[in-house]
Amino acid sequence: MSTRIKLGHPAAATPLSGSFGPNRKSPALTRLYHIIFEADTPLGKAFDVTLILVIIASVIVVMLESVASYRAQYPSFLRAAEWVFTILFTVEYLLRLACVDKPVRYARSFFGVIDLLAVIPTYLSVLVPGAQFLLVVRLLRILRVFRVLKLAEYLVEVDILVMALRDSRRKILIFMFAVLTLTVILGSLMYLIEGDANGFTSIPRGVYWAIVTLTTVGYGDISPQTDLGQAFASMIMILGYGIIAVPTGIVTAEMTRHAINRKGEKGSQDACSRCGLEPHDVDARYCKRCGEALAPSQA
Repeated sequence: MSTRIKLGHPAAATPLSGSFGPNRKSPALTRLYHIIFEADTPLGKAFDVTLILVIIASVIVVMLESVASYRAQYPSFLRAAEWVFTILFTVEYLLRLACVDKPVRYARSFFGVIDLLAVIPTYLSVLVPGAQFLLVVRLLRILRVFRVLKLAEYLVEVDILVMALRDSRRKILIFMFAVLTLTVILGSLMYLIEGDANGFTSIPRGVYWAIVTLTTVGYGDISPQTDLGQAFASMIMILGYGIIAVPTGIVTAEMTRHAINRKGEKGSQDACSRCGLEPHDVDARYCKRCGEALAPSQA
């Protein structure tokens, strides 16, 4: 599946963020909504491209700051860059809250929480004094990498992936329960076959080995030594390849179904300027949720 970036992908169009429309208290807020959440105008496209570049740059700064040599050589620059990015993301977060009709709902949505996580660690690190809290400050700094999740808002395939995971969660949970049961049985059998002399000192230890082997990780910290144990381990390794393919097939089937359904939708992708609902039928003139007059398709 190719990765396509759809600039201005509105928050209302993704199941991660809920349904939002523009704040109609003033024409300026309405125009701001179309610039921030959509890309029907040159300003909207420029905003999205700029925001993507800023997100990538901020994550690079966080990663460089974790390298001791860069942190020692450019401490002032990295710190200043971090505050610049934090202020920019703070302004963006406040503008998003101001231009939507339901700011509380947006703040509690997936992207609203990510927007908050992108700025709050820097402010909190200032409020945590004392050398004994350095580990806490480090944790707060690590949380800044959540900014990279803001990029998910611009990936069209995120919608399909989220819906596929949601629809396949029951099948995957049942599958995981079956695998857990299988690992307990296999680990217990290996405990009986190998015993304490070969490192299998308990059933939990055997279960740990079964999980490592069944997932084809193979740390090698514990391994069977007897001929029977090695033959049994070989069968588990082969079984592991088949088990790995099951959840992949479940999610792939759901993704294919949603991709086909989306491809078959013959509708306009323009969002309603009032409530943000999309898509609408090609010949639709009014929003089917709020009745707002729809603008002609820009496609």
